[in-house]
Amino acid sequence: MNEVLETIKLRRSIRKYTTQRVPHEVVDQIIEAGLQAASGKNRQDTIIIAVNDPQMRDCISEMNRQIGDYDEDFDPFYGAPQMLIVLADKNEPNHVYDGSLVMGNMMIAAHALGVSSCWIHRARQEFESDEGKHILASLGIVGEWEGIGHLAIGYVDGEYPHPHRIKENRVYYI
Repeated sequence: MNEVLETIKLRRSIRKYTTQRVPHEVVDQIIEAGLQAASGKNRQDTIIIAVNDPQMRDCISEMNRQIGDYDEDFDPFYGAPQMLIVLADKNEPNHVYDGSLVMGNMMIAAHALGVSSCWIHRARQEFESDEGKHILASLGIVGEWEGIGHLAIGYVDGEYPHPHRIKENRVYYI
C-alpha cells in the first residue's frame, strides 16, 4: 500500500501521553504540513499557534476544562506536553473548512513523524473569551479569528491503538 495511504489508515487519536516533549524541528515539520493544506481560493486564511510553554499550556488546558465543565482534576489535553492551535479568519466564507484541513494535515504529518496527536475542541469558545482575546493580543494577532481546534501533540504513553473496523454502508456509487 502507498506510504501516505498507510499513514492515514493507521493514525489514531491518542488520549494518554508521556511527558517527553516533541523536538522543535519536528514540531516545525508538523506545522509546515498544516500550512500546505488546501484553502478556498488559496486564501490561506488560517494561523497556527505553537504552545510550547508549560504554563501557557496549563492555562489553556484550564480554560478548556472550564468551558467543557469537566471535573477539576481532568486535563482535556490528556497530558500532552504541547499543542498546536488552529484559528481561521472569521471573515472568510470557508474558514471552518480551511482550518479543518490544516488540522487534518497536521494529524497525518504528526503520525508520519512518530508523534501522537488528538484533536481537542472548544478552541472557538476559548478565543471568543476575554482571556483568549488577550492571548491573541499578546502575540500581536489582530482581526477576527475563530478557534478551529487544538492539536494535542506528544508521545503515546502505552501501546498505540490498533485501527478500528470501518462501518459498512458509508459509500455509495452513482
